[in-house]
Amino acid sequence: MNEEIEDAFCKRDMPINITDVHRKRDPVKEHVTEEMLKEVIDVYISETDSISLLDIPSSLVSVDADDAEVIIQRNNQYAEVCRSRAMYDNYVDRSMQTLNGASKSKHVQCDRVVMVDAASSVTAWDMYNTFISPEQDERACSAEPERADYPETVTDTSRGAERSVSVGSTASTVSAASSLREVDAFGNSSNAESDLHLIMLSEKFQQSLLVMERSILGNIFQPKLATYRKLPILTDPDSPVEQREEDTDSPRPPAVERLWAFSCELSRGRRVSSTAWNKKSPDLLAVSYDDQGCDESSNQEPGLVCCWSLKNPTWPERIIRCGSAVTSLDFSFNNPSQLAVGMKDGSIAIYNMQSQDNKQCVVSSSECPNKHQGPVWQLRWSQQELSLTGEEKMEALFSVAGDGRFSKWFVSKNGLDCIDLMKLKKTHNKKKVGGNKTEKQTESVLSALTAGLCFDFHPADSSIYLVGTWEGLIHKCSWSNSQQFLETYRKHFCPVNCVTWCPFSPDVFLSCSSDWTIQLWKQDYLKPVLGFTSNQRAVSDIKWSPKWATVFGCVNEGQLEIWDLDSSILDPVIVERAAPGVKMKSLLFATQTDCVLVGDSDGHVTVYQLRNFNVGESSKVDLLENIISSAASR
Repeated sequence: MNEEIEDAFCKRDMPINITDVHRKRDPVKEHVTEEMLKEVIDVYISETDSISLLDIPSSLVSVDADDAEVIIQRNNQYAEVCRSRAMYDNYVDRSMQTLNGASKSKHVQCDRVVMVDAASSVTAWDMYNTFISPEQDERACSAEPERADYPETVTDTSRGAERSVSVGSTASTVSAASSLREVDAFGNSSNAESDLHLIMLSEKFQQSLLVMERSILGNIFQPKLATYRKLPILTDPDSPVEQREEDTDSPRPPAVERLWAFSCELSRGRRVSSTAWNKKSPDLLAVSYDDQGCDESSNQEPGLVCCWSLKNPTWPERIIRCGSAVTSLDFSFNNPSQLAVGMKDGSIAIYNMQSQDNKQCVVSSSECPNKHQGPVWQLRWSQQELSLTGEEKMEALFSVAGDGRFSKWFVSKNGLDCIDLMKLKKTHNKKKVGGNKTEKQTESVLSALTAGLCFDFHPADSSIYLVGTWEGLIHKCSWSNSQQFLETYRKHFCPVNCVTWCPFSPDVFLSCSSDWTIQLWKQDYLKPVLGFTSNQRAVSDIKWSPKWATVFGCVNEGQLEIWDLDSSILDPVIVERAAPGVKMKSLLFATQTDCVLVGDSDGHVTVYQLRNFNVGESSKVDLLENIISSAASR
């Protein structure tokens, strides 16, 4: 249908009104030229700004939240209401207004509330009788009816006989009743004892005792622990104030102050062989004891390991008994709860200190055919680099023993197994060959092995390590060469008891020996740079300070010595003598405070604080390098 036909129908069917008539405009056609077709027209399409008419932010709640179930239930109720409104005919959607009535004040008068304090005293027997079980109460009450079962009188023709029989029967009744009371009392006491025994063995009661013990010991040792941690000491306001050394203005020489000693009846009389801090918790200390001083006729096992805590210096947290004397131990880096223990019979065991069963051993080398044939004099966990970049590291356990083997341990199906990284072979004395100018030194190597007593890894390169031997030699070794020593340092003529690298200068290390001397070495020199001797006794242990490069400590059988190379290279700055009849055996610096721990032959690990030790806050690495350079140039 075209427009003319449509207009005809409209005119015929509808009355014509002037206002309804619209003129039809003729379209104006524009002439299109070739230039207009070639013209480029840019059309930009853009989006208009959004106009928000209503914005209701949503409230989101996590499914794991505490009130998630309440919100889900409320949402379900709302959905049910909405669903019922759509199908309900009487529902009308309109607004309403509720009229609130006028408020009215109302006064109430009452009597004053009287408060009364009441108290009562209760004994332990009152509480026992109150909480006694109904079965025991019924059993206690059942003793009275049993008396009726016994006849009190016996009928007889004779009045005298009746009286005698009556008296006898009454006495028997009284004795029977008293015996029943004794049996009942004995049963109650035995049940009470069993209940007390179960309460004492319960885990909740043990935890309560532990908390109470820690609280009491915290109050007793608060001054000592506060001094150890460099915290203020809480004083009793009623007690007189004691004047401490730091309160006086007069300068005092450096000294040590005894704080406390880790000791108990289990360790008393045993010799401390090794000590080690926990790598994660610096408040945990592991101490090993050997069988020196123990009675051989006793049934106690010769090996003992105690894990002490600073919160309880009177009793260890964990106790491990071993079949052989313990000579060395060390905590793991990656698993701080694992403690490796080396023994005198050559075996090595790893214990889990988190386990309540202290005798439970994680893994042991007792079944290993390659285990050491001599005492394990030292073992240590060490982080070893797996790549050249040093980013990937793996922890491994290393040991040196009296059979002359330096070994690396790993876990196998049958327990611990090892591979030998170096065998310490004996050497002859030096022989001179040639004249004075072309003089050479040669040495012949024997097939027999010499005992290794100590070792230490290089602080910067974990593939380099030092080993001290029974011959008095110190060998520098590497993983890449297990057949030959890199260097051999000669100065000691007695067994080397300890060797340790300086944590601040990687080219410097210390060694101590039974020849009464301490030697300071630089790895580029085969002869010691400095030598120290202060007492004509064997030096048992030596350690660098973890805070200062010029400070180290050592113990011999008679005294503790603290050296400061900045102050003097001839004499120690602090000397603390041992008690009469006691020999100092091990030394360990505290990692976070200015304290040292000394183990002795009587089973005590004594904590000393360095007082008036004005070294400074800097590590003094440059000063140590200058001292070594000046000593080496002489």
